[in-house]
Amino acid sequence: MLSSALRALSQIFEPPLRAIFWKTLGYTLLLLFVVWLGLNGAVSTLVQLPYPWLETALSLLTGIGAIFLLGFLVAPVTAIIAGLLQDDIAEVVERDDYPADPPGRALPLAQAVPQAIKFTGIVILGNILALLLLLVPGINLVAFFLVNGYLLGREFFEFAAMRFRTPDEARAMRKAHGTTVFLGGLAIAGFLAVPILNLLTPIFATVMMVHLHKRLTYTSARRVEP
Repeated sequence: MLSSALRALSQIFEPPLRAIFWKTLGYTLLLLFVVWLGLNGAVSTLVQLPYPWLETALSLLTGIGAIFLLGFLVAPVTAIIAGLLQDDIAEVVERDDYPADPPGRALPLAQAVPQAIKFTGIVILGNILALLLLLVPGINLVAFFLVNGYLLGREFFEFAAMRFRTPDEARAMRKAHGTTVFLGGLAIAGFLAVPILNLLTPIFATVMMVHLHKRLTYTSARRVEP
């Protein structure tokens, strides 16, 4: 697991994946800007005040409030956009690191969209838990890492496995290597806990779990060889 995490950490800054990160970040900022414009436009349209100075004050307060709201939305929005690009990320890793292996197959659109929404829900839950649990003395860090280690490890590993296996086979493999997958999830949770760095979480997690799935597949194949 450690070798997969270290390889992913170095690989996310290499040119092919760096391009995907900038694309993800660009789409994220564009979507957040549209949301910001929409919020300001809605407030100015719905709220009519009798004095110009009140309108100016309301506009300033709305802008400040929107900035705080957008700060919370950055990670979930990044997650859903990166989720839609997960197959692109996995293809880069498989092509560059495992050229002799058969390539994985992209998830069908009907499966990829719900999967991206599911990833987004997991990231939102992780951020909420981060905000809540990190404020509770005694259980904060332990609970945060245990919960997110399990959730994130499960979801990202099953995605990597489903490029080569059916959903049922992917779940069975994840359960068979539960401890290893959980440790991988702890590494992902570490990314999620760090502001700014958590923008890289979906990319880092996808890359690491592609490597981890490959390593576990090789290990299993060696065990059944005569």
